[in-house]
Amino acid sequence: MTEKDKDMQANGQPEAEGFQDINSDENMSGSTHLNDAVPEENELDKVKSELDELRKKYLLLNADFDNFKKRNAKERIELINTANKEVIIALLDVLDDSERAAKQLETATDINVVKDGVSLVFNKLHSVLQSKGLKPMESLNEEFNADLHDAITEIPAPAEEKIGKVLDVLQKGYYLNDKIIRHARVVVGK
Repeated sequence: MTEKDKDMQANGQPEAEGFQDINSDENMSGSTHLNDAVPEENELDKVKSELDELRKKYLLLNADFDNFKKRNAKERIELINTANKEVIIALLDVLDDSERAAKQLETATDINVVKDGVSLVFNKLHSVLQSKGLKPMESLNEEFNADLHDAITEIPAPAEEKIGKVLDVLQKGYYLNDKIIRHARVVVGK
């Protein structure tokens, strides 16, 4: 007991509740620290093992992601290399027809037959390209649109209503599946 406790007992005052003898607290804390040391080591080992486990998961996830990126890049290269295959195969028929037409041009005597042959080859080419999603852009007499047209030059408009409109198309523009692949080269009225 401390001197203060002795004085309190001598004066007839009971010890305040919740207060303990400091020495008894030290005794308890000394034994508690020994017991706490073991759980702290266990907790440290537990945290280290969790950290190691998370590192392993991270490394596996990182390796999986790297493999995904490599596989995706390889598939993209293969797709790019073979993307035109379908179109080229479809155009081979037109190429064959063109070669046959060229042979016929050498021996043909009737110009109308030659014109019909060339017209058939052109129509076949046009239909093959349309089936693959190619669509010509209609520009003549339309309002000039910088998103669709490349203005080569401006000329005086023949009429007031032709100002700012496309007067001539020097090179057609095309869409591929509703996406512009070539802008039309046009002459605009001013």
